[in-house]
Amino acid sequence: MFKFFKRVKTVVGSELNAMLDKAEDPVKMLDQFMRDMENDIREAESAVATQIANEKMLKRKYDDAQALADKRMQQAEKAIEANNEDLARRALEDKNNHQEQAAQLKESWERAQKDSDQLRQKLDEMKKEYQEMKLKKDSLKARAESAKTRTKMNRTMSNIGGDESRQGFERMEEKVMKYEAEAETSEDMSSASRSLDDEFEELDKKDSVDDELAELKKKMNK
Repeated sequence: MFKFFKRVKTVVGSELNAMLDKAEDPVKMLDQFMRDMENDIREAESAVATQIANEKMLKRKYDDAQALADKRMQQAEKAIEANNEDLARRALEDKNNHQEQAAQLKESWERAQKDSDQLRQKLDEMKKEYQEMKLKKDSLKARAESAKTRTKMNRTMSNIGGDESRQGFERMEEKVMKYEAEAETSEDMSSASRSLDDEFEELDKKDSVDDELAELKKKMNK
C-alpha cells in the first residue's frame, strides 16, 4: 500500500515523461492515480480503525484483570483481619492469577498501542502526500491542457495561409475577376445595342415628320 504511494510520487515527479512516451493521456492517468490513492487511504483508515479497536479491547481486559487482582488483595487483607487465614490464602492465589493475566494483557495492550500510533502516523503521511499529489495533479493537468491548446492553436495557425488555402483564395479571386469581366462585357453590349436602337428611333421620328410636312404642303397646294 505504502509502496504504491512511492511509485505514484516517482511517476508524477518525473512529470509524466514515461506516460507521454507511451502515448497515454496524462489527465486521465492522473485522475486514475488519485482514485487509486484514495482507495489505499480508505483501506489504511479501515486497518487503523481495526487496530485501534483491538487496542481498546486489550486495555479494557487489562483494566478488568488488574481491578480483580486489586479486589482480591483487599479481600485477603480483610480475611487476615478476620483471622481467616485459609480464605486469605485463596484470595491471594486468585489475586496472583489475575495479576499474571493483567501483566500479560498490559504487555499486549502496550504493543497494540505502539502499533496503533505507527499506523496513525503512516496514515497521516499518506494523507499529507495525497494532498501534495492532488495539488501537483491540478498543476500538471492545467499544464497539459495548456500544452494541448497551444499545440492546437499552432497547428491551426500553420494551416492559415498554407498552399491549399492560398490556392483556394487564388481560384476564388480568378472567378471573381471572370464575373467582373463578364459583367463589363454585358454592359458594353447592352450599351451598343441601346445606341443602335436610338438611331433607328430617331430615323423613324424624322421620317414621320417628313411625311407629315409633305402632307401639309400638298394640302395647301404648295
